[in-house]
Amino acid sequence: MTTARRKSYGVKGAPYAFLLPATVLFALFFALPIGYAVWLSLHKVQVKGLGLGAGAREEVWAGLENYTDSLTDSELLAGALRVLGYGAIVIPVMLGVALLFALMLDTDRVRLAPFTRLAIFLPYAIPGVVAAMLWGFLYLPDVSPFYFILDKLGMPQPDLLDGGPLYFALSNIAVWGGTGFNMIVIYTSLRAIPVEVYEAAKLDGATPLQVALRIKIPMVAPSLVLTFFFSIIATLQVFSEPTTLKPLTNSVSTTWSPLMKVYQDAFGKGDIYSAAATAVIIAFVTLLLSFGFLRTANSRNKQEEAR
Repeated sequence: MTTARRKSYGVKGAPYAFLLPATVLFALFFALPIGYAVWLSLHKVQVKGLGLGAGAREEVWAGLENYTDSLTDSELLAGALRVLGYGAIVIPVMLGVALLFALMLDTDRVRLAPFTRLAIFLPYAIPGVVAAMLWGFLYLPDVSPFYFILDKLGMPQPDLLDGGPLYFALSNIAVWGGTGFNMIVIYTSLRAIPVEVYEAAKLDGATPLQVALRIKIPMVAPSLVLTFFFSIIATLQVFSEPTTLKPLTNSVSTTWSPLMKVYQDAFGKGDIYSAAATAVIIAFVTLLLSFGFLRTANSRNKQEEAR
């Protein structure tokens, strides 16, 4: 083989060499666990006799039995409905506040912009478990300083960890922690808009409100789609907040969300096969909703470009 051919093969193989580490990590820590979960979901344990002794418990093929049991489980359906109600509060409020903060920081009159951006983003850097513990402390009537102030003022003290207010209490934790990340994404898109666009709008007599509504928001629509996409995934996978608040109230059950049910089935009941089937269903629903949303957003963008 000539030197030229060796160099040619080396150049052609360079991209694959760079992709190899990422491919190996993807296969080991993503594809392989998913495949193992699917394999577990298609099996079950068959108990012989009293289940004692060697060979009394045998792993056998179950087919779609675990999926049928999961889809007909009333606890999973109730948890899914609770998460939908939770998401109906979290997603619009979080993205609306993030968009508002991004628009305010993008104005020329804002002061201490670096400090303000850091202050808004900082809650996102706090782990979800820690944030839930902090807010749980503020929600408890016996130890919360807010309840102490309300008591001294003679005002009513609502129980935020019981009934309907529980949804707003959990949503508040998610909004507080996720607004900063979404704000940074939207703000970065705003800073990428050419200055000439704003100058042309000012020459036409557009007010700051008109610039925000007719120029800034339409031009950052892809970022809004991206943040909405991430918010859907995070909402369907809610786990840390209700799990952390569970010891503080009886209103949060062990199966409050679908992922909590997966955890309960796997580690509470010891049925990893049913838990794997439920996890695969959650992953499939997440993929389906995400794909459908992105496809709808892309079709609308193509229609607008065609116009």
